[in-house]
Amino acid sequence: MNIYDVFHLLGGLAMFLYGMHVMGDALEKKAGKRLKPILEQLTSTPVKGVVLGAGVTAVVQSSSATTVMIVGFVNSGIMMLRQAIPVIMGANIGTTITAWVLSLTGIRADTFLLTLLKPSTFSPLIAFAGIIMLMASRKKKDTASIMLGFAILMFGMDQMSDAVSGLAKMPEFRQMLLLFSNPVFGVLAGALVTAIIQSSSASVGILQAISNTGALSYGAALPIIMGQNIGTCVTSVISAIGANRNAKRVAAVHLSFNIIGTILFLTVFYLLDWIIGFSFTSNAISAFQIAVVHTVFNVTVTLVLFPFIKQLEWLAHKVVSDKKGNEKLELLDTRLLNTPAIAISRCSQLTQEMAAFAKEAFDLSLSLLDKYDEKVAQQVEELEQKIDHYEDRLGEYLVKVSAENMSQQESRDVSKLLRCIGDFERISDHALNISEVAFELDTKSIKFSDEAVKETGTMRTAVSEILGLTVEVFSGNDVDLARKVEPLEEVVDKLRTNIKANHVERLRTGACTIELGFVLSDLLTNLERVSDHCSNIAANVIEMELSGTLMTHEQMRDIHKSQAGTEYQSLYESYLQKYDLACSMAKPDESET
Repeated sequence: MNIYDVFHLLGGLAMFLYGMHVMGDALEKKAGKRLKPILEQLTSTPVKGVVLGAGVTAVVQSSSATTVMIVGFVNSGIMMLRQAIPVIMGANIGTTITAWVLSLTGIRADTFLLTLLKPSTFSPLIAFAGIIMLMASRKKKDTASIMLGFAILMFGMDQMSDAVSGLAKMPEFRQMLLLFSNPVFGVLAGALVTAIIQSSSASVGILQAISNTGALSYGAALPIIMGQNIGTCVTSVISAIGANRNAKRVAAVHLSFNIIGTILFLTVFYLLDWIIGFSFTSNAISAFQIAVVHTVFNVTVTLVLFPFIKQLEWLAHKVVSDKKGNEKLELLDTRLLNTPAIAISRCSQLTQEMAAFAKEAFDLSLSLLDKYDEKVAQQVEELEQKIDHYEDRLGEYLVKVSAENMSQQESRDVSKLLRCIGDFERISDHALNISEVAFELDTKSIKFSDEAVKETGTMRTAVSEILGLTVEVFSGNDVDLARKVEPLEEVVDKLRTNIKANHVERLRTGACTIELGFVLSDLLTNLERVSDHCSNIAANVIEMELSGTLMTHEQMRDIHKSQAGTEYQSLYESYLQKYDLACSMAKPDESET
């Protein structure tokens, strides 16, 4: 082996790692759209969790990618730690599929059928089909990247095998391999190499390439394979940096699972070797046999440790202990950006929480108008600050999500969420404004007339209903229910107009004061603005579901009237009858609206 072989080895390694990176990323993006429903269905039991971990890892071709996703899911609250442990076990099994694919490079038969199975035969065809697909359609970009990544990976594997073929003739290389027969050195070597390249699949592939020289024995390969499973944990450990404690525990489980498995497996193997004396340990190991050992190890360790999921969880809690004090809430996780469907789903869940907080703040602020309480006012302010924090984090995160490769539906969902979080935040602002109105009434010891109390009470009830409808519309993405919002919003507008007119009349007769008029105007404005934002949210839900475009409530109202106005008019009239103050109003005509 000369310097040129070293160059070819490095080039082959570069292509191998790059091909695995391209293929893994493309598989992850393509599979990510389907991961959320799979996660919901297949983590209900530990057995299903193992199957899920194995399946997802087999698809994305990387246990590191799977564990990083699991760290993100646990960090974001999508998955519990106990649900994550079986998935991690399954990921160790799923990652063995790469070794089986790479073992095909060792096929030596000359028959036509077996020759077709060799990657060197079919990977050029896959590469050609992939580049044609990539140039023909951008919609097939992920599929084309999978095909090209696989072809590059296999080409790099072949080049590495060719480059190291001369090592078999070097006595120095054989002497070096004998060092790895020592379990400690072997495990450390496998862990170190895998930690550096951050992929057990890639390090197993390198080991398989070396095995093609015929100089690698079972005794040397076995501890290296065990170490590779430990080394792959470095990715999840790095991923857990800056995450919450439960996410750190996922990394702790992954690391402890592989360390315990390695100790148990090697202890049993060398104990039996000492008692029985295995004759094959000095024999050369092939790429196919490495795949077998890799699979047997991961399946055996999973079967042995599967009954001890609770104990692994307990160990993780001991390694990453709870501390006194409240942990800072981690709303969102950048690890989910590689799977936009799940990232958007998490944003939707948090926006629903935000909507519930806005409704709670509004209801509390209305209670202050009846009886002012400093503690309740403080609650309203705290909720408003929390909602501001949600809006900032969600807005920033959704912008990052929008930069990812998304489907048309996912782009529409992001647009809807960006609009809705702004409306919910403004509703909380108006709730805070209403609490300030209550504070002013209390500190100045002034109160509205009986007529004004009755009128504002009617409007408060109407706005409470429209906000409740809106939260339900957004949470359930209910288009039919959303159609009820706009007619009620128009009734709220009329209530405001009528109450202000009645106040002017009371001013004329001296039954009310100018000072109370300013306070009343602030209250009515905030109530009416809340209904406007509710209308915006309902309009977003309707339009994004039906046409994919965004409209304001004014545009929505025009469309309602230009189309089947009978349903809209019927809803509007029913709301007029429901609220006493509105019953005396005339039906709307074109000039009024």
